[in-house]
Amino acid sequence: MAAATPSKSQTLTLLRSFIRVSRQFPDYNIREYTKRRAIDAFRQNAALSEASSISEAFSFGKSQLDVAKRQAVVYSIYAPSLPSVMDLPNKPF
Repeated sequence: MAAATPSKSQTLTLLRSFIRVSRQFPDYNIREYTKRRAIDAFRQNAALSEASSISEAFSFGKSQLDVAKRQAVVYSIYAPSLPSVMDLPNKPF
């Protein structure tokens, strides 16, 4: 039994959820990588036209969102004590 093809709003909600989860990472590099990787994956899958491949990509995205949520929790537990240089406020010299 094939899953129903997700609507455009469901797909955009999944992308927004990825971006929200990426903001939860305390480390700048991981936060930006997660956001960039999610956006790249959605752009890559935008060209899919078959209903089965769209449903498969959507279900894979949902499973990866669950992984990202768990990883955000783990990273928050073991957050580095010093912030990244990229997270420091910009101060003129």
